Amino acid sequence: MSKVKQLVAEYAQYVSLPWSAGLAGAQKVWFAVYRPTDERRLRLHLDEFETATRHAGHGWFLCDITDTFAAWMASQEYRDAYFECPEDLTASVLNDFLQHTASSIKEQALAATDADVVAVVGVASLFGFKRTSELMKLVEPHIAGRLLVFYPGEHEDNNYRLLDARDGWNYLATPITTQ
Repeated sequence: MSKVKQLVAEYAQYVSLPWSAGLAGAQKVWFAVYRPTDERRLRLHLDEFETATRHAGHGWFLCDITDTFAAWMASQEYRDAYFECPEDLTASVLNDFLQHTASSIKEQALAATDADVVAVVGVASLFGFKRTSELMKLVEPHIAGRLLVFYPGEHEDNNYRLLDARDGWNYLATPITTQ
């Protein structure tokens, strides 16, 4: 069985368990952790995650943030200048990008109920611009049901590393792994 199929099976077990009410935002977040090299395979199996979710009696909302940076950049008045001089993408400018990304996820979260899963794919597109931890802080208060983040990287002792490249960050989300 492939690693992605194993991840689907692990997820199916998690999503079918009874959900506790009254949890804090970080406790409603699940990270489906997989090898970055499995990104395309995982995307081919997203429908299986949806099927497992619906089979467990929950709704499914998919939010793909892969192209969010490109869409945000295209809307910027000074986009040409940013391409000519990338160091002009200051922390405050990139915070605007982060807010933009968070709002696209919040949109899905507002449509969901406390019995639904909002799944986020494409967090690797944040790499080099912002950290996933910063995005989670903005999004988690708006999750009614569960937030499933497809996370290409590593998990060890509540420490997550995106694309196996950055220093990790400690987060209380429930990891779903194949280990």
